[in-house]
Amino acid sequence: MKILIAEDDELMLKTLEFRLKRDGHEILLARDGKAALDLIEEQMPDMVISDIMMPYSTGLEIVGLVKQKYKDTIKVIILSGMGQESVILEAFRLGADDYITKPFSPNELSVRVNRFSGAAKIR
Repeated sequence: MKILIAEDDELMLKTLEFRLKRDGHEILLARDGKAALDLIEEQMPDMVISDIMMPYSTGLEIVGLVKQKYKDTIKVIILSGMGQESVILEAFRLGADDYITKPFSPNELSVRVNRFSGAAKIR
C-alpha cells in the first residue's frame, strides 16, 4: 500500500517511515501541509497519515479536502497530541477513517494501518 505521512516533527516522521516500510508499505513523506496536498495530487496514495498541527495546512484541512475530492478512495488516519474531544469529533465529522492520540505504540499504528490493507501481521 502507498502511504503518505504528513508530519512536521522529523523524529516522528522517520520513526513512522521506518515502521511502515518494515511492514512492506511504499512511503511518501511530507513535512508540511502544502507538501502533503501536492503529493496527494501527484501520487494518489492509498492512505494519508497526517498530524493535526502542521505549517501551511492542518491535518483537519487535509482530511476535509481529501474526503471531499476522493471520498473513500484514500483512507486518512489523523495523529495528534491533542486528545481534545472536539478535535477528535471534528476529524471524524470531516471523514477521518481513524484517529490516534500521541504518544502511541508502533505496533498499534501497524495494526490500524494494516486493517485497511487487509493485512493483519504484527512484526
